[in-house]
Amino acid sequence: IYQTAFIENNFLGGKVHVASVPIATTLILSKALPIYRANYPAVKVELTEGTPAEVQKMLENYSADFAITYSPFETFDSEVLIEDEMVGIGSDKTVELHDCIENIIFCRAGFEVVRNLFKVDVNKNLVVQNAETAIKLVEEGNGVAIISKLVLSATRGNANICKVLPSIKTQLGLVAYNLNNLTPLASEFVRIIKEVNAQH
Repeated sequence: IYQTAFIENNFLGGKVHVASVPIATTLILSKALPIYRANYPAVKVELTEGTPAEVQKMLENYSADFAITYSPFETFDSEVLIEDEMVGIGSDKTVELHDCIENIIFCRAGFEVVRNLFKVDVNKNLVVQNAETAIKLVEEGNGVAIISKLVLSATRGNANICKVLPSIKTQLGLVAYNLNNLTPLASEFVRIIKEVNAQH
């Protein structure tokens, strides 16, 4: 009621809490946030980054109004923003997941995606926080990395990309308990995110 009353007077006050995987912050929120803040300067935006599992927990605990994270989206309401896939780096040939599973380096988010989608035992692998670390490990001869194509596009490296089999396709999307029943503040942020994403 408080937020709706402010909307009626063309002024928004309050707080929006967004949970996000880091690549979503880099590619989507970094563009949408300044627009939102310019339009609604009285709103405090709280942004918390985490892995897909951590972001899902934030939604489950109602500590975020909405999130941008990787599929699978479980039972949450979702809207896909970007299609993504995992690629290999550090090999001249296709990376067969089942053949060299012990020699693979994962970023944490990618590790969660592979473990959830394929139910393979990936506990013997190196798991790092960011793509730059994975690339450096590959350059120093520590194995082959499997990284999101989106994440790789946001790094400064010139990594040699190869295919991964089986193919690992995933999606980055807006997620909430009900995207049509967000607070007015959160709904307006989601609207801006969709507009910004559609332009790129």
